[in-house]
Amino acid sequence: MLFNKIIKSFFSLVFLVGFSFSALAADYNLRMTMNSNDQDEDYDGSIVFKNYVEAASNGKISVELFVGTQLCSKGAECLQGVSDGSIDIYISTSGGAAGVFPYVQVLDLPYLMSDDRIAEDVLKSDFVRTMRKMALKDSNNSIRLMTIGNTGGWRNFANTKRQIANPSDMKGLKIRTVVADLPQELVKALGASPTPIPWPELFTSFQTGVVEGSKNGITDIMNMKFPDAGLKYVTLDGHAYMGALWWMNNAKYESMPKDLRKVITDGFYALQQATFASPKRKSIKAYEDFVAGGGSLYVPTPDQKAAFKKAASPVYDWFQENVKGGKEIFNALTSAVGRAENRASSDYKKDL
Repeated sequence: MLFNKIIKSFFSLVFLVGFSFSALAADYNLRMTMNSNDQDEDYDGSIVFKNYVEAASNGKISVELFVGTQLCSKGAECLQGVSDGSIDIYISTSGGAAGVFPYVQVLDLPYLMSDDRIAEDVLKSDFVRTMRKMALKDSNNSIRLMTIGNTGGWRNFANTKRQIANPSDMKGLKIRTVVADLPQELVKALGASPTPIPWPELFTSFQTGVVEGSKNGITDIMNMKFPDAGLKYVTLDGHAYMGALWWMNNAKYESMPKDLRKVITDGFYALQQATFASPKRKSIKAYEDFVAGGGSLYVPTPDQKAAFKKAASPVYDWFQENVKGGKEIFNALTSAVGRAENRASSDYKKDL
């Protein structure tokens, strides 16, 4: 009984503290939007950000969350809102921002980052600052990249037809991609046929055979109920880390005093950590449910993984030659990966 009273008192205090922050007239209000839903990693991160920033600023900053398409519905539209200040913070995928900042597609280059340990190290490094500098320059100093988190784990190839163990197994499959050039080039390099399909139409496209495969994370596959549309095979090739780019209106950020800019920066660090963790937890049940429903998972051997990377390697040259800023950002990413791998190797020698 005493324990229950203590718990009730604690949560009452938390509620009152939170209410006092929201009730105060904030010096700065941030309108934060995501085109996803409240089951998504983006939302998890935004909740962590909101609570951290409002508390750490002692109520000087308030954060309004807009989930879905209330403020904007597409990447270019949302980024324009960030640029003109009607939106303060927006999260995009690399595909969603590629029309404005084409070099962000570097995150979709396959097989460059091997696992979570390397990816998370890279996304806390100067690589992100390089991309921030490029985006500020290209947006006339109006759009600031704050951090890169995760939205859905790793992209894997999934299909309705057969198990994919080698690049040759991809031949002839119609693979859904976004409209951006890079994923289409990747699918072609592996011998499959890229088929751009809007996300809301993908379930029906699987049912009707318009497409036979996709490159998605397992949580997206299960949240969208794609197995009910015939998706049966997932190959855990982990060809791309599903980066989530968090953008902020630079004028709003720079208008704040240094102590509050630090609060915002720390808030995005907390957000990043939450989005790193969330897909790991959610994917466990997603994989279990996929297999329980009759789905087949295949883990490529190291040799098979190397064969996929070799088959996809022409995309690296294509990216550097055809994408504005491609060479600069490719070098920044591969250098950061090299440093992360060296740190990991050094740590393994100490720990194993």
